[in-house]
Amino acid sequence: MPTPALSDITTEADIRLLVDRFYDKVNADELLSPIFNEVAQVHWEQHLPTMYDFWSGLLLNTGRYRGRPFPKHLVLPVDGQHFHRWLTLFTETVAAHFAGPVADDAIRKAGNIAHIFQHRIQQARNPLHIL
Repeated sequence: MPTPALSDITTEADIRLLVDRFYDKVNADELLSPIFNEVAQVHWEQHLPTMYDFWSGLLLNTGRYRGRPFPKHLVLPVDGQHFHRWLTLFTETVAAHFAGPVADDAIRKAGNIAHIFQHRIQQARNPLHIL
């Protein structure tokens, strides 16, 4: 029996599914879970709605997110392996649930975020490092 085709990310329910399934993976991950739960001590009841707004803004152009995510990440003990794992889990989550141009855009935007955050953290920790 053929697998039903996946739909694209088009609704707030899709955003919630993406975010919820992604953070399920993060919380089960041996590398990322300690960063989120022990170091950052994320309050999930507050964090998840913020992430719904963030991804809804990026993918559905809702404009609800108001914040500056980078400063919160700058203080965390993370490096390239953490960003790689984050992006891998995000990509896996998108691919498992969605297909289409917005899903592709989500993966591209997540890759950009991971790259920029990793670069900015590296620069902040080692300002004389020339790439």
